[in-house]
Order: sequence, then C-alpha cells, then structure tokens
Amino acid sequence: MHSNRGLSRRHCLETMNCSWGTELWDQFDNLEKHTQWGIEFVERYTKFVKERSEIELSYAKQIRNLSKKYQPKKNSKEEDEYKYTSCRAFLMTLNELNDYAGQHEVIAENLSSQIISELARYIQELKAERKSHFHDGRRAQQHIENSWKQLESSKRRFERDCKEADRAQQYYDKMDADINVTKADVEKRCSLKARQQAQIRQQVAEDSKNEYLTNLQRFNKDQHEHYYTLIPHIFQRIQEMEEKRIERVGESMRTYAEVDRKVLPIISKCLDGMTKAAESIEPKMDTKQVVETYKSGFEPPGDVEFEDYSLSMKRAVSESSFLNSRGEGRRRSRGKLWPLIKRNKLMSLLASPRQPPPPPPTSPSPGSVANGPQSPQQQKEPLSQRLNDFMSSKHKMHCLRSLKRGLSLKLGTASEDYSHLPPEQRRRKLQAKLSDIHRDIQKELDQRDALTKMKDVYTKNPHMGDASSVDPRLEEISQNLEKLQLEAQKFEGWLSDVERKLLEKGDTHRRQSANFDSQGNTPVSNNCAQNRESPDGSYTEDHSTESVPFKSRSTEFDDDFEDEDPLPTIGTCKALYPFEGQNEGTISMAEGELLYVIEEDKGDGWTRVRRNEDEEGYVPTSYIKLYFDTNAKGAMTYI
Repeated sequence: MHSNRGLSRRHCLETMNCSWGTELWDQFDNLEKHTQWGIEFVERYTKFVKERSEIELSYAKQIRNLSKKYQPKKNSKEEDEYKYTSCRAFLMTLNELNDYAGQHEVIAENLSSQIISELARYIQELKAERKSHFHDGRRAQQHIENSWKQLESSKRRFERDCKEADRAQQYYDKMDADINVTKADVEKRCSLKARQQAQIRQQVAEDSKNEYLTNLQRFNKDQHEHYYTLIPHIFQRIQEMEEKRIERVGESMRTYAEVDRKVLPIISKCLDGMTKAAESIEPKMDTKQVVETYKSGFEPPGDVEFEDYSLSMKRAVSESSFLNSRGEGRRRSRGKLWPLIKRNKLMSLLASPRQPPPPPPTSPSPGSVANGPQSPQQQKEPLSQRLNDFMSSKHKMHCLRSLKRGLSLKLGTASEDYSHLPPEQRRRKLQAKLSDIHRDIQKELDQRDALTKMKDVYTKNPHMGDASSVDPRLEEISQNLEKLQLEAQKFEGWLSDVERKLLEKGDTHRRQSANFDSQGNTPVSNNCAQNRESPDGSYTEDHSTESVPFKSRSTEFDDDFEDEDPLPTIGTCKALYPFEGQNEGTISMAEGELLYVIEEDKGDGWTRVRRNEDEEGYVPTSYIKLYFDTNAKGAMTYI
C-alpha cells in the first residue's frame, strides 16, 4: 500500500494533477491552517485594493483642487491675461488636468465596485464553505475515532475474559487433582462447581472474541471508507474551494490591471490635449497682443530745443521789466515736455511752501535787492517759473486738464466715454463696450421673440394661458431695447470720433515723416506734446494742433478752464521788498508791485496772492502790506 502511494505522489508531481484526498490524507490540521491563511490572503489583497482606491480618490481630489486653484477668477484682473496664447494654453492644460483627475476617480470607482465589493462578498461565501467542509471532515474523524474506541474496548474485554477463563480452568484442574481431600461429598461438590465456573468463563471469552472480531471488521471497513472515500471526497472539495479562491484572486488581479488600462486612452487624450495646448502657444501673437493692449496712439516726442543759460539776465525793478523778463522765460521754456515732469512735483506747485519764509530785509531800497534775503535756492530751474510757463502755454493747459482727469480717475469718477484713456486703449474699450451692448440687445430681442410666440400661442389657445399677461414683460423689453439702442448710438459716435482722430493723426504723422525724410531734419511744427498721457497715466486730447491766431492770456484761460472758478480775492497787497520766489509754490514780485490777495496767512508766514488770472502763488507775509477791503480792484487801481 505504501509503495502504491509513493508511486502516485511521483505521478502527481509529473502530471500536475494532484488530489489532496490521496496525497494529503493525513494532513487534516495543516489543510485547515492553509485554507485559513488563504482567506487571510484574500482579505489582505482586498485591503490593498481598498487603500489603492483611497489613494486614487485623494490624488484626484488634490489634482482637482490644484486645477481649481489656478483657474482664473471671475471679474478679476486675471481674466485679461487669458488673451495671450500662453495663458490660454495654461487654461487648456488646467481643464485637461481636471479631466485627468476625473479618470483617477473612475479608477477608484471601478476598483471599489469590481474588486473590493466582489471580494468582500466572496470572502464571506468562502468562509461559510470552508466551515462546512471542515465540519464534515471533523464529523468523519469523530466517527472513525468512535469506531476505534469500540474496537479497543472489545479487544480489552476479550483479553480480560480469556484471562478469567484460563484462571477458572486452572482452578478446576487444581481442585480435581488435590489428593488431600478425603471427604467424597465435599470433593464432589467443589469439583462440579469449579467445572461449571470454567465453562462459563470460556463461554464469556468466546463471546468477547466474537464481539472483538465483529468490531474489528467494522473498524476496518470504516477505516477503509474513511481514508479512501470520505476524506478524499472532503479534501477534494476543499481543494476545489482553494483552487477557486486562487483563480478568483487571479481574476481580481487581472481586473486590477484592466481598470487602469481602460482609462489609459482617455488619459492619453488628456495628455495629447496638454501637448496640443503647448503647441498652440504663439510668441508672435502674444507680443502683438501686448501692442494692442498697451498701445496709446501717441506720437514720439520731438527734439528738445536748446536752452541757453549762459546769458546773464538781470531783473528790472519795475513791474513792466519784470513782466517782460517773465515773458521771455515763458517763451524760453515753452518747448519743454510737460509729461516728463513728475506728478508729485507738479502737485506741490499748487501747495503752500514747506520751508519757513525768509525774514524781511533791513532796507527796502532797490539797491538791497541783490544782497537781500531770498527764498531757498535750488539747483534746478525755479519751479515757480515752470508753473507760470505751464499756465501760460496753451498745450500745457490741456495737460493740466488731463492731470485733473487722472485725479478723477483715481477717485473712481472716470468719464463714461473713456476719454481719460489714450486713443488706442480708448478705442479698444469703446469697441468692447459696444460688443457688450450688442450682446445685450440680441438677448433682449431673443426674449421678445420668445414672448411674442408665447403670446400667439395663448391667443390661439386661451385655455393654455392669458395672452395679456405677457404684455408687461414685452413693454419692459421694448423700453430696455430703446435704452440699449440709444446707448449703442452714443458709444458708436464716440468710437467713430476716436477713429477719425486716429486717422487724422496718422496722416499728420506720415506727412511729418515725409517732410523729415525730404529735408533731413525734424519738422518745425511738432505737436506731439499736445496729445499725451498725463503724469498719472490719464489722457487728454488737444484739438489745437492747427495754427490759430494769437489770443490774449485771459481769453486763453477762459477757453481752457471754463468749468473751473478761480478763488475770490479778499483784498490787495503791496510788495515792500522784492522777492524772487525760487522755491516750489511761490511767486516772484518786484518792490512796489500790487497784487491780489486770495488766501490770508494761515500761521506759516506765507500769503497766497494772484498777479493776474493765470499767475498765482505764495509770498512771505512780512514782505507785503495788506489792504483788506470789499472793493479789491478799485483799491488796487487807487494804489
């Protein structure tokens, strides 16, 4: 028998067709441990897939959050950046990345539904099946053990009965051969009893022998059935269960790979979309977009005129010579470019000087002017003269108006027609506004058409609704359309005006360029400083590009600042000493000159005065004599 098992085992290894019932007939406990380990392995694999699914979900969530974090915010400055191809490509990459995250969510969902849930249900079935098989095995083992116990019991009983029968026979033989017994009756009775006892014991031993033989035959039959029928059948079912478990794990592993493989085409499309987005970047287009975004439409500045400071200019004491010298200074500085002056310095021209006023000279005579105290000297050109030159220049007055517009823009009061912007940017803003208006008009038209159709349906089918209920909404849409059309006409007018001016400016620039090319020098007429961005980035236009007849200073001021009221005069003053006014915000005056007072001393030693309608500034209070009366001009004439 053992040799046959050895041959079977070798044949099993050669053919890979092994039977646990034949090969492992005596390994019940090890098979129980092995199948328990198999269930634990499936549980461990299920836990691995579950953790992988959680990682995929977490990764997808992080990828989505990353994509959302860098998405442009609505109504923010970032939206303007996406007019560039590189920014649009980045937005496409973010969208593809969002889809990429969605595929990882699909992986997690498929892992959960196709593997985790299925294996969890299968583990419960596997545990129940294993419990049933090993319950049958234990019952078979219990049966063979009981049969073995009965055999051992009958064997021990047979052995005991044989020994007792042998002792009874020996006792009878001893009694029968005893020569010391003399009495016949006693001998007769004892011999008979011993013989009967020996016969009984022999019969009991015979019965025990028969029972032992019966139990032995039964046990051999049970044992043969146990090891050749029951156990092989039970172990075969356990083997099939184990093979099914291993096959199920293999299927789960194949599914695990297929879950990833199924989303690879979509992930590949996402990556292809990212590559396509990168290939859509056009550097030339982006640089052109920069030009369209920031182009102002201004012409480059012309040549700066030479200013000769080598000539010594002596200021006369009389008012006429003083005004003449100021006129020459204005003519000398007329060619300067206003946009090159910083805004904070310009605004400081309109503010009170921060330095204390100089003390009055000891002698008010004209001879003491040269050596008298003066306002603090600066290395730069006197800013009061810059202010006066600025106020006396037609095109620089327009720049002051643009400065005022820029300040209004900073305060949130920008004009509706975008006149605070340079021409090109203004045109772009007007075009964008017109596009929005036309889009709103189309939306209102679509709503009107839909409501009109609804009204027709209600009219033909009164049971569906009241046709008159649509009239208020139609009236509201008509009013909205009328407002939008008026607004569109307004913006179209502004846009056509801007385009006309840009066209005229382009023609002028081409003529000047042609003149420059033909003569080899810069054209004499250069109005580039007249249409320019103000120091804070705002814009104003000057319509005086053509040559106009000479106007008086007061007329020029009225034309440019009709909407600005000057400060009222509160009195007059007479200059006791000459003052050159070389620091910021001051005004020069000659000895004996008469000026209007528009703001009295606030305690800082300075008084604000006005010479005429376009020249005003601060002078030391100790240098003047004040006359506060109601008739300021009459007093000045009288003095």
